[in-house]
Amino acid sequence: MSFLDRFPAIALSTLVVSGCLWGMWNSLKLTRTDFLFRQDTADSLRSVILLEPDDSDAYSRLAQLDETHSTELLETALSLNRYNAQAAIELGLRYEADGDYSRAEKFLLQAFSVDRTYRPRWSLANYYLRRDNIPAFWTWARQAAEMPSDDMGALFELCWRVSPDPQQITANILSDNPELVRQYLRFLIGRGSMRIADSVAPRLVRVGNPETDGPLLLSIVNGLVAADDAPGANALWKTLIGQHWVLADAMLPNNPNFARPPLPTNFDWELSSYPGLHSWTGTSGLETEFTGAQPENCSIAEQILVLMPGRYTMNYSYRTVDIAPDTGIQWQVIDVKSGAVLANSYGLSSDALTHGAMEFSVGRDTSMMRLRLTYQRAIGTPRISGTLVIVSTGIASHL
Repeated sequence: MSFLDRFPAIALSTLVVSGCLWGMWNSLKLTRTDFLFRQDTADSLRSVILLEPDDSDAYSRLAQLDETHSTELLETALSLNRYNAQAAIELGLRYEADGDYSRAEKFLLQAFSVDRTYRPRWSLANYYLRRDNIPAFWTWARQAAEMPSDDMGALFELCWRVSPDPQQITANILSDNPELVRQYLRFLIGRGSMRIADSVAPRLVRVGNPETDGPLLLSIVNGLVAADDAPGANALWKTLIGQHWVLADAMLPNNPNFARPPLPTNFDWELSSYPGLHSWTGTSGLETEFTGAQPENCSIAEQILVLMPGRYTMNYSYRTVDIAPDTGIQWQVIDVKSGAVLANSYGLSSDALTHGAMEFSVGRDTSMMRLRLTYQRAIGTPRISGTLVIVSTGIASHL
């Protein structure tokens, strides 16, 4: 067979071998480039650029390590890839630092034109705040809030610096995006701004989810109680009940028969647990076991109440096992703000089911009361050992 006859096969073999060699070379070069990039030094990145002169990301990263040539490197990165928003932002910030505000604004806006995510919006909000252009700041703060990141706290701090007026912040950046609302509420809680959180919380009830947001809103209820904001705490609690976010009772005290596990809020029962004292709820009511090793003075169960001024009667039913009379178990009504005890019941001790009552008055200066079931060892008696069962509770008003 002549050479001319064999030429097509030889040519095809040559192309195949050349293709394989080219593929091997590209694979080796890619491996080498990746290795050098991950070294993340100025020299390794320069080597990357020698291997891949069109690698925009390599120029961007090198600009962060080579301050002397950073502006030129960023301009090259952007010329290679106009969609490199990170390079545009860094270039804008460098021109701003040099006092070239026209170019700074241009590149920051260019970053946003190719990347509509959070960072370009955040960068523009910062820029206009530094330039004292407050209308533009609010425009871009609102744009940033439209696309919440994992942590919006820094944006909220900027807004707070511009205006600590919560109504202005709410009007300018808050939307019905539940993630934005819950992050703003966490920010307010972190600042201790519970009364502002109270005004925002109903929005989360409207747009949020009971399973994911219920614990956050209950923590706001508790924060309002701690801040002595009875109207705010009670209003939010009633909203949660009315919107069926929590299973609770309209009567007082809530969960009067202890039939449900208590919710993590001051408006449900808080059950104490100590060495020697353990309580649990169920169909029989609240059962508390004393082993004799419990503290001499301790709370067994308590709940916060908000009542209008007037006269009331607390009714309760209970029974005990192996607990002698006058050994220290009683109900108390306590003024939350002053800590003053407004009423004490008789000591609880009865082998048979017994009904008791305790009258008390609420003055105009009393905003919240604490209904407490307490144990205090009576002088001259040993610590009790036995069982207490609270079957029911209820509060009636004297109209």
